[in-house]
Amino acid sequence: SVPVSELVAVREEEEENRDDGSWKKIKESEGQDCGQAFTVLYVERCQRHRWRCAEVTFACADEALCQLWVSSIREQLATNTSRPEHLLVYINPCGGKRKAEHIYELKVAPLFARAGIRTHVIVTEYANHARDHLKTEAELKKFDGVVCVGGDGMFSEIIHGLIWRTQIDNGIDLNCPEETLLPCSLRIGIIPAGSTDCICFATVGTNDPVTSALHIIVGDSQPLDVCSVHHNSLFLRYSVSLLGYGFYGDVLTDSERKRWMGPARYDLSGVKMFLTHHYYEGTVSYLPARDAIGTPRDAARCRSGCAVCKHNGEKLSETAERYKMDGALDSGDHESDSEWRTIRGKFLAINGASMSCACPRSPKGLSPAAHLADGTTDLILVRKCSRFDFLRHLLRHTSKDDQFDLNFVEVHRVRRFRFTPRHCQSDSDLELDLRESGKRQIFSQICRDHPACGCTPAYSSWNCDGEILTHTAIDVRVHCQLIKLFARGIEEPTVFEDLA
Repeated sequence: SVPVSELVAVREEEEENRDDGSWKKIKESEGQDCGQAFTVLYVERCQRHRWRCAEVTFACADEALCQLWVSSIREQLATNTSRPEHLLVYINPCGGKRKAEHIYELKVAPLFARAGIRTHVIVTEYANHARDHLKTEAELKKFDGVVCVGGDGMFSEIIHGLIWRTQIDNGIDLNCPEETLLPCSLRIGIIPAGSTDCICFATVGTNDPVTSALHIIVGDSQPLDVCSVHHNSLFLRYSVSLLGYGFYGDVLTDSERKRWMGPARYDLSGVKMFLTHHYYEGTVSYLPARDAIGTPRDAARCRSGCAVCKHNGEKLSETAERYKMDGALDSGDHESDSEWRTIRGKFLAINGASMSCACPRSPKGLSPAAHLADGTTDLILVRKCSRFDFLRHLLRHTSKDDQFDLNFVEVHRVRRFRFTPRHCQSDSDLELDLRESGKRQIFSQICRDHPACGCTPAYSSWNCDGEILTHTAIDVRVHCQLIKLFARGIEEPTVFEDLA
């Protein structure tokens, strides 16, 4: 049996299409001349969270019965309002191995056509083309969803365009960190075709274009938290996966100079930054998620139909409604100063993980128990330690050991956090240093902590979902379930064992 919600389409079989072997088998088994037949296309689960489109043909004794079956199934599909009928598709032809157009035309477009989904396709021509088009030109009311064919960078463009458009249309000031953002009405689909597809992997469980296309067709919906990143009263970026300062910021900054190497640049930069072993002084303040259920050390994982995400999402909605009634929401009074916690120190890495950040190379991710839509982010602080200890921490991302069970690592589930680097006296000094950092690579300042090599800079850069932020002093706030994806979260393996 197949749930009606997981049917892709139904079609009547024409006479000329009935000469294949399967049709002969049906006639033989029925022992009579079949008058009519219809084929049902449905979702079939394979290994490693992959889906494929399978089909089965049914023979009917007479044409009227066949018509009744076909019309009944089509009526059932039509009443499912969660299924998209018209999609806006953006394809990034330059992402990953430059095969996005080929992947879409060969694997995705035929499935959309079979399911009767109309599409408006735009092949992007320059960086931020999709973001700018969504901000201004796109007639969003005509569509039921937006699909991006590319990697994490393309997905970031889409969410920046959609969130910006939603807030501006409703008169919300994006530069104010205290503003409560409105959720986007359109769902977003991700067809993985980039060099990194972490968002797709974390929400579906595999980087497979056909699987993602089928999730879009059946109209799945998975809410997702989004972090807004501000510097004072200046909006910088949105983040849905990782905000990393120190090690991960340095790796990204160094790898940007080696783009000609392709994906291998991350391995080289990672080894280089590990050996360099920079640490950075600063102050981290955070607002603990006291009312949320679940902790970063839980054994349970965020899976399809997650009870933690549902509970925390409902609780936050109730709290927001209550503050709106009191008129206190916009003033930010509900975030009492007494609840904030402050930590000062020397850090090798400061990471904010809004999801597990799992990928094929690190199946557990940076924070295995992080949730997709519970209104929190996991703040991971790695204090200054030896290279050997830091290597132990990094290796635990690829093993079953608890990567937080080390005395120099601490993790907090938070709703908001701020960071101020120790050496950042003023913004103008920082921007001047950022501009000149490229000129001082050889003869960098002699630092009292590293007098021999003179290579320790006063500050790192923030890696925000694979993009470098222009400021280091930031204010990060989690917006619960701000966007929705055409996904259902990672299904438990038992689902695949039962139905495969």
